[in-house]
Amino acid sequence: MSIKTTLLGAACALAFAIPAQAEIEIEDAYAIASGMTAQAGAAFMIIRNTGDADDRLVSASAPDVSRRTELHTHIDDNGMMRMVEVEEGFVIPAGGEHLLKRGADHVMFMGLNDPFEQGEMLTVTLTFEQAGEMVVEIPVDLERQDMTMQ
Repeated sequence: MSIKTTLLGAACALAFAIPAQAEIEIEDAYAIASGMTAQAGAAFMIIRNTGDADDRLVSASAPDVSRRTELHTHIDDNGMMRMVEVEEGFVIPAGGEHLLKRGADHVMFMGLNDPFEQGEMLTVTLTFEQAGEMVVEIPVDLERQDMTMQ
């Protein structure tokens, strides 16, 4: 077998061995807290995966914002809605999106370091299984009253 044939075969094998990649985009992100004395806040956004492989948001970190940052959702517990941590994270389907919105999945900040002020930017690191870490600047919008993304 010639060196040319060997190299071509190796290149083809490598091309098929490279996993599909997720390409993540964040849109319409904003954060709220319930008041100046609030000890918790939340962030909402659209997470879009333009890649050809599913990905998963597995964690969020914001040490400058709060003592703890978790991925949360709301569940119906015998007629009472409550928030719970989603340790497995949220799937972001290939070619699709996942909404983090009020009353559903969201990033939860617990033990706020400082009160949220209208217009300030929060630095949050989102960690995905495939795409890795992504640092996102999320504006605080205390005036936003919607229950859905705008």
